[in-house]
Amino acid sequence: MWNIKCYFRRKRPAWVRASVVAAFLVPFMHNAYAGDIEKAGDQAQVMQSFQQQEEAKQQPRKLSDDKKHRIMFLLGVPLLLILLIAAGLGISMAVYGKRVFVLHMIFAALGVTLAIVHSIVGLVWFNPF
Repeated sequence: MWNIKCYFRRKRPAWVRASVVAAFLVPFMHNAYAGDIEKAGDQAQVMQSFQQQEEAKQQPRKLSDDKKHRIMFLLGVPLLLILLIAAGLGISMAVYGKRVFVLHMIFAALGVTLAIVHSIVGLVWFNPF
């Protein structure tokens, strides 16, 4: 009778051991690679969807002129209100002697800041050159 323990204890050449291992692993490896091929197809679809999203992000968004005018109007209305408030505070300081200098300076700084933003947006969107 053939003893299996004895078979594994004896030294066999490397090619014999490799062929025995390969004979047992080939059927399992084939199934594993078949799954990898299916996964590769799924991965390609996932990568394509990511590429499409990236291309959509890279395309510049176009605003219509009507929307640009509306945004400029929404920047201009608060600018005018802030300038009127700053002017009113300045007049109340000069004519009536009220102590509102800090408030006047705050509104003046806000007005200048909003005026700069308004002019930059106008130059970028409606370039007159």
